[in-house]
Amino acid sequence: MLKVSQIDVYYGKVQALWEVSFNVEEREIVSLVGANGAGKSTLLKTISGILHPSKGTIEFDGKPIHHLSPHQIFGFQIVHVPEGRKLFPFMTVKENLQMGSYYPTVRKSRSEILKWVYSLFPVLEERETQLAHTLSGGEQQMLAIARGLMGKPKILLLDEPSIGLGPLIVRKIFDAIEKVNQEGVTVLLVEQNVNEALNLASRAYVLENGRITMEGTGKDLLNNDHVREAYLGI
Repeated sequence: MLKVSQIDVYYGKVQALWEVSFNVEEREIVSLVGANGAGKSTLLKTISGILHPSKGTIEFDGKPIHHLSPHQIFGFQIVHVPEGRKLFPFMTVKENLQMGSYYPTVRKSRSEILKWVYSLFPVLEERETQLAHTLSGGEQQMLAIARGLMGKPKILLLDEPSIGLGPLIVRKIFDAIEKVNQEGVTVLLVEQNVNEALNLASRAYVLENGRITMEGTGKDLLNNDHVREAYLGI
C-alpha cells in the first residue's frame, strides 16, 4: 500500500533522513520506533506532504505522491494525526470531529462516519458538546485519533499517541488503535513507547539517527538484544 524508497530529507541545509526505505501493506500495523530526535516525526511529515524528499520516492497504491501537497495527499485518504494532538481547543468535540470530514469527498458521508467513530470511542459521544480543551489528556488523544478517522483513512499515520499519558490511559489508547485496525484501517505508528509499539505491530522498523537500522516482526524486535538494551533497558 505504502512504499518509501531511498528518501533523503532536509530542514534547510540540515539533513534529517538518509536513504530511508520501508513499506506498509494493507491492513497492517507497522511501528516505527526510535529515540527522540531519530527522525520519526520528520518521516511522517514527509509522507503527508508537509516536507518533501530531496531524493527518493514515496508511492501509495502504486502512485507517486512525494511531490504532492498535503491536501492532495489527504485526497488519497492518507490521514496524519500529529504529535501533540493539535485540536481546536475552543471548539466542541463534535465540531472537532466535523472538521476531520471537511474534505468534499468525505463530507457527504459525515453522519455515517460519525456513528462509526462514536462506536469506537463512546466517551466522545457523551462529551460531544464539551469544549476540547476541557477534556482529560487521554480523552483529547482519543479525539485526535477520532478526528483523523473522520477523514475515512485508508492509512492512518499516528505520531506519538501515548506521549504524556499515564499507563492506564496508554493501554486504552493502544487498545483503541488495535480496534481501529481490526475495523480495516491500515496503521503506521510512530512511538517512543517501544514495548507497546512492538507488541502491537505486525512488523516494525527501528530508526536511528535518520536511518533505518533494523526491521522485522514486532516479536522479533522485542527479542533483539540491541533493542532490549537500547530501548527497553533490559
